[in-house]
Amino acid sequence: MKLNCHDYHGIERLERTFIQGGVNMLGIVFTEFVEMVEERFSDDVLDDVLDTPDLSTSGAYTSVGYYEHTDMIKMVVTLSKTVNVPIDDLISAFGEHLFGKLVARYPVLVEDQNNVLDFLETIDSVVHKEVLKLYPQAELPKFSTERLSPDQLQMTYRSKRPFSQLALGLIKGCAQHFKQQVEVSYSSSDTDDYYSTTFVIMLSYDG
Repeated sequence: MKLNCHDYHGIERLERTFIQGGVNMLGIVFTEFVEMVEERFSDDVLDDVLDTPDLSTSGAYTSVGYYEHTDMIKMVVTLSKTVNVPIDDLISAFGEHLFGKLVARYPVLVEDQNNVLDFLETIDSVVHKEVLKLYPQAELPKFSTERLSPDQLQMTYRSKRPFSQLALGLIKGCAQHFKQQVEVSYSSSDTDDYYSTTFVIMLSYDG
């Protein structure tokens, strides 16, 4: 996995989302985040994260619920301070973790796909439709794609949530699932209402 990154999405960029208020996120995202923290760090670190002040649920989440995305931001900030790992790195790592867990739980999402770029082209048209069947109240980001060549895809993320690094992690997790190497570059162009990041994903045949 090679990255060419043209922006930084750390705490400064996350802070303004608190002014906008929370947007519903799937409960399974929260429960998988809790699982990742416990697996990769420790029970004590998880306790610190769940004790983050001002969480809307006091740190209690279920996979079938819907929760404010600001809770996730607060917990990631706490985790970053606790383990001394940059926020972007944690969010991206969580995206990789989450892709594998979602595919294991819902294999229908990758049925009839055998290529990372082909799969990414179906996010809005197929995958999100399947997600909405399972979680009808979900507020999902929008993805638009353009195939630049057989081995190169441009994908734009647009959302009210500042989680383009989560999308990056999901892309990386997707490549791992299909056992393909990719090079990813990205740049952001946010507005007051939406976060927007354009990714260029290229298949790599090195090694």
